[in-house]
Amino acid sequence: MGGERAPSGTRCVSVSAAAGRTMAVEPSHVQPAAPRPSREGLLATLGAFLIWGLLPLYLRPLHGIAALTIMSHRLVWCCLFVSGWLALRGELGAVRAALAHGPTRLRLVGSAALISVNWLVYVWAVGSGHVVESSLGYFINPLVNVLLGVLLLGERLNRPQWAAVACAAAGVVWLTVQAGHLPWIALALALSFGGYGLLRKVVAVESLTGLAAETALLAPFGLLWLGSQALAGTGFFGGADALRSAWLVAGGVVTAVPLALFAFGARRIAYSTVGILQYVGPTLQLTLGVLVYREPFHRARAAGFALIWLALAIYAGEGLWRARRLRGAGS
Repeated sequence: MGGERAPSGTRCVSVSAAAGRTMAVEPSHVQPAAPRPSREGLLATLGAFLIWGLLPLYLRPLHGIAALTIMSHRLVWCCLFVSGWLALRGELGAVRAALAHGPTRLRLVGSAALISVNWLVYVWAVGSGHVVESSLGYFINPLVNVLLGVLLLGERLNRPQWAAVACAAAGVVWLTVQAGHLPWIALALALSFGGYGLLRKVVAVESLTGLAAETALLAPFGLLWLGSQALAGTGFFGGADALRSAWLVAGGVVTAVPLALFAFGARRIAYSTVGILQYVGPTLQLTLGVLVYREPFHRARAAGFALIWLALAIYAGEGLWRARRLRGAGS
């Protein structure tokens, strides 16, 4: 999943990849007025999370192509697609301005590095049969962002929020004990996208402008890899047939369209609604992993997920209660 920038006055909480990944928004301590409910905004936001949740259906047909090759195509075609889109809207100047400003460019380099790690891990995980563990990464991502806010931004948590974090930590420990190793795919996805969201929080650029700048920074590395593959005899498309070559090119659209939907929709519906919708993505990924790709989901593994779902329920419930109290106080 690319990343999104939430409206000002909010805290970004992301669940998605990169691979596809999703970003949710939770009310900050100073709550701006909730936007007037919009049917179009709700449908656009839901559409973004549905696309992110169904992303394994796009990636699995590319099985057998190296993850770095898929990643490189996604970077190059996304850069071309988004840059062309912004050019048609006369907004490429914002990309140039962002990259020309030293501090902004430095932060975008950092966010580009983190999202590339997120995308690469996700592409490899889906292609290697780890869709369930990938979904875990996006379930725990909101709580990882909470911890990053505490550790790096000096934010404070109340008791229900700490209880949610502790419950999620217990779930990760349980899954580690059951598997005999850390769920490193889930943690890598959650931490890389959490760090990405943190950097994008402090970069004053819009969602698609930032994505265009990030992919412009990364696309030369993608072209270098694809060129080296072509020189090695595997071709620019990694030996893929015509259909899968077209599928690789479509990666630019698959990456950019849900980001545009999210950017449109999230500004038109309540933040609490976005916070609930964010779980559509990993829920779909989990469903695909278990029911379509037949990955193991035995009782012990389900117990670990249940602890994390309980943590999310506590966290989301507390956020909804606080949002309603703030709205009641302002009425």
